Amino acid sequence: MNERLDSIRDFYREALKYYDPKRAYTEIEVRFYPYVGINHTIRVRDGKIFVRIGEICRDMPPTPHKGLAYILVGKLLGKRQPKGAREVYSRYIKSPEIREKATHSKRTRGRKVVTTSKGSVYDLDEIFETLNEQYFAGSIAKPALTWSANKTYRILGHHDATHEHIAISRSLDAVSVPRYVVEYVVFHEMLHIHHPTKHVNGRRYNHTAAFKRDERKFRYFEQAEKWIERNVRRLKKEAKKR
Repeated sequence: MNERLDSIRDFYREALKYYDPKRAYTEIEVRFYPYVGINHTIRVRDGKIFVRIGEICRDMPPTPHKGLAYILVGKLLGKRQPKGAREVYSRYIKSPEIREKATHSKRTRGRKVVTTSKGSVYDLDEIFETLNEQYFAGSIAKPALTWSANKTYRILGHHDATHEHIAISRSLDAVSVPRYVVEYVVFHEMLHIHHPTKHVNGRRYNHTAAFKRDERKFRYFEQAEKWIERNVRRLKKEAKKR
């Protein structure tokens, strides 16, 4: 293992020389770290560089490791990374095998805060069942439904395909919020199940043309959009009270 880390460390020394030949770094420490999914970090402390590579890339071949070194060091120094470095690394992490490993890592080690689907005003289970019958003929498999732990305003809903989980902002569980607004946000997240994320040439597409077309089928689409736009400041103010 030490020999492998030594060889990886050499890539970081090489990248440092490439970007800044005159700068001297006394020591570089490289370790694998049990991040969830594909994550890596690089930091400088007291003249020493600390590199933490996601455990999922432990078996990554030398060439992508070299590419990752140039990417991380380039970010650290604020330099533009060589195009070839990013391409060779991206090709590896976007392979079906690594995507599957990343999904497994998130599913088994990622944590989700699940509170309850029963709010003080609205019941997410009941809303989901109603929307499922009205718009999807009951075809959407029910995920875990929960109100968020805290009030939020930037993100009113979130669907996590890995954990089969939908969270709705607790800011919407209030008598001042029309039911159709809560329904609209839940409906939007259900569409993410109906229209799964597409991967094309390494890019992710969540809101496809078909997704947007179906979103407008919601009976109160225009009203819900206008209500959210007009009330975002109030939601922000209430969220910051906590």
